[in-house]
Amino acid sequence: MDPAELGSYLATRRARVRPADVGLPTGPRRRVPGLRRDEVARLAGASVEYYTELEQGKATHPSPQVLAALARALRLDGDERDHLFHLAGHAPPSSGGPAHVQPAMLALLERLGTTPARVVTDLDVALAQNPLGAALLGEPEPRTGPAASFVHRWFTEPAARDVYPAEDHPRHSRELTADLRAAVARRGRDAEADELVTRLRAASDEFAALWDSGDVAVRRTVRKRIVHPSLGVLELDCQRLVSDDGRQRLLFFTAPPGSAAVGQLELLAVVGRQDLGTTAP
Repeated sequence: MDPAELGSYLATRRARVRPADVGLPTGPRRRVPGLRRDEVARLAGASVEYYTELEQGKATHPSPQVLAALARALRLDGDERDHLFHLAGHAPPSSGGPAHVQPAMLALLERLGTTPARVVTDLDVALAQNPLGAALLGEPEPRTGPAASFVHRWFTEPAARDVYPAEDHPRHSRELTADLRAAVARRGRDAEADELVTRLRAASDEFAALWDSGDVAVRRTVRKRIVHPSLGVLELDCQRLVSDDGRQRLLFFTAPPGSAAVGQLELLAVVGRQDLGTTAP
């Protein structure tokens, strides 16, 4: 790792991002053409002090999670993101690090200011979400490997199911498994997908039985009942947009017209983020 080179690279990437690109006001008093350090830090969920140390070459060994957040904040494409990881001494996401949100997905996510939304992979790994998404679903726990997938947690961690009413659990088990089968087939010979299925078959008899049934279905628009600690059960339509390669999905949640969920979503912005202890796709 070369901290000075990493810092210089971050500074050049920061200078080229216009405030309007990330939804920030330009304002008449800006002294730099690109983003300020505090703006990058806020977008990446890092402290200003830590980000400043990174640019100054004083901070060493940033985590893959921090690098992924910086790549999103600075709108890096795939090659630029990989270079950032290499400068920091980490393998890029294609070699097992955190996935990189595609720029088009991220741009759309940030424009859904009044709708809970989240970007996930086709293996149900949460990558990014907007504030209302966090308020509805909670913050994803930092996980790596198969445990980063909500499907894995659904079948191996009982608490993961608390986000849905108990009577809905069998349906979600079937849908998660059928959707995963479709994703695995699209990926072909893929180590990440194969490991996830192998781990699940060994850990969960329920998953193994559902997998052996051979059912396959791609989830598109579905009705979900989500348990919120303050607002109770919200019945929402979960709609999804899929990236061109099929590996990322933008999920957004809307209330059926005239339903109680219309008012519940309005209250959600007031209630703010709640710690659900898990996250749902």
